Amino acid sequence: MSSKISRETFIRSIADLLRKAEIELPDDVIEALRKTETREEKPVAKSQLRAILKNIELAKNHGVPMCQDTGIMIFFAELGTEFQSGFDLEAAIREAVVLATAEIPLRPNAVNPLTRKNSGDNTGIGIPDIHWKLVPGKQLKITVAPKGAGSENMSALKMMNPTETGSIKNFVLETVVSAGGMPCPPLTLGVGIGGSFDKAARLAKEALLEPLDTPMNKFEKEILDAVNALGIGCMGLGGSTTALAVHVKTAHCHTASLPVAINIQCWANRHASVVFGGEK
Repeated sequence: MSSKISRETFIRSIADLLRKAEIELPDDVIEALRKTETREEKPVAKSQLRAILKNIELAKNHGVPMCQDTGIMIFFAELGTEFQSGFDLEAAIREAVVLATAEIPLRPNAVNPLTRKNSGDNTGIGIPDIHWKLVPGKQLKITVAPKGAGSENMSALKMMNPTETGSIKNFVLETVVSAGGMPCPPLTLGVGIGGSFDKAARLAKEALLEPLDTPMNKFEKEILDAVNALGIGCMGLGGSTTALAVHVKTAHCHTASLPVAINIQCWANRHASVVFGGEK
């Protein structure tokens, strides 16, 4: 099968992908929320979780975004070295964002950082944010992860001392405590450790894409248990589950550095993927 695709078809597919991500949560996220509601014993937290699940159902049934904050558009693209498009992929993605903003519709969230002037179509300097990764093969896989400000604003990065590996868990806990109910728990926590200042942040954001039913290692489970022991609970109103999962991604770093980033995601862990092209 040829990896060629028309520009018009590509734009339509990306706009449809944005619609899916804004309206439907992945099955693993919904299942994690359902399990959390089932085992939650505090009445207020249980009622909040039921409201979240009802919200998810209504959004899908009515074809509307599940949250009023439709986020800024962040894309992760795995580009096969043999994939051929014949057109500017980044420009086409930007056009798809403009189209989706008008069609779905999406709240225009992209503003100039200094003047605060809104572009009106969710594009601007450096937005949408597109991360490219070259991989073998003839396919192009694109994942979109709309990111709202409520959870993003509570995220954190710290350049730790190389001797402070034992303090990473405490840094995560301090970040979650400081956030409280503002990022709309139950959360998914992406933790990036190592690399450089910016690499750690990218690792943390990529970690949010890991399926919630992926088994956590001992370190991730230790952090999750400690976070949930805080008792912040659903929407910060108390309860046994503050976070659904903790996923950690690492990269080798400089001998004199220990970058650690925590990217917080609200209950609406929105993302969706599409693959273009032939077999790998």
